Amino acid sequence: MTDGPARTDAPARGRALVRITPVRRRWIAVAVLLAVACSLPFQLVPFRVFQFTMVMVYAVALLGLNLLVGHAGQISLGHGAFFAVGAYAAAIMLDRWDLPYPLTLPIAAAVAFVLGLALGLPAVRLRGLYLALVTLAIAIFLVPLLKRFESVTGGSMGLTLAKPTPPAWTGLAEDQWLYFLTLAVTVLAFLLAHGLLRSRVGRALHAVRDNEAAAEVMGVRLPFYKTLAFAWSAMFAGAAGCVYTWVIGFVSPDSFVVTLSITLLAGIVVGGLGSFSGPLLGGLFVMFVPSISQDINDAAPGVIFGLLIIVVMYVAPTGLAGLAGRVARSTENILRKE
Repeated sequence: MTDGPARTDAPARGRALVRITPVRRRWIAVAVLLAVACSLPFQLVPFRVFQFTMVMVYAVALLGLNLLVGHAGQISLGHGAFFAVGAYAAAIMLDRWDLPYPLTLPIAAAVAFVLGLALGLPAVRLRGLYLALVTLAIAIFLVPLLKRFESVTGGSMGLTLAKPTPPAWTGLAEDQWLYFLTLAVTVLAFLLAHGLLRSRVGRALHAVRDNEAAAEVMGVRLPFYKTLAFAWSAMFAGAAGCVYTWVIGFVSPDSFVVTLSITLLAGIVVGGLGSFSGPLLGGLFVMFVPSISQDINDAAPGVIFGLLIIVVMYVAPTGLAGLAGRVARSTENILRKE
């Protein structure tokens, strides 16, 4: 008499044991991604390791842009300027003051944060096209400004720096050491962004993005949180610029032209606005798509790059992160039916 119910309940208990919640699924995906990331530099040639290092550099910069555009609902065409500020701040500290490499990261991020705070104050009264034009102007005048102060920035010739050398006990090559340094900064940046978005600040930014009037009625101080969004966004870009200086070992004004800001904006839109994986997917797009375009046609890489953006946005209007989410849900539904 007792055997029948036991057999009937067993499949239900088995399904309950193997059921994976969305939160647990995300953490499993993160663990797998970190495992793959840690093994990557031992499987690839140095040039590929460098490329994936730059993917993480761009991902940190896009993390800040995603915070501003995807979570706060603001627009910026000058993100490359904050990236340049972080790069030059680190380069000047290393070249003129001979500071240790780890110390340049928080200082460069703090300099970019203060600059973002200062530029965010007048920008809070603007929106849409007017805000885009103001941020674009920042990116435009930065390059001539860097060239003007030649005694500090090196002018058009830029600054050449020594890259961080791996400690002997690690047994790592230079490219592998730079990769793991960048990976550590990337993980810290994503953890910081995750904590920020889960806090009261993150909820306020989402309220501003969804409906400014309703957010103001609910007691959200619009000028304060908009300015804070610019400052946080600039801080991540400054940190990415600092790591860029470590990896490249050279900075010049021509590395931070307006095209960089536009490419970064395209990268986060293609990666997926407001998604946590969007910056990483956008970093892959920013790093590899221009080189693929160059390989396809040396004469018109910009045309091919633009066409690829159009194709991606047509196939995935919510970005690559949204496309990946739809594919995962479809696969899960198919498996459940089976």
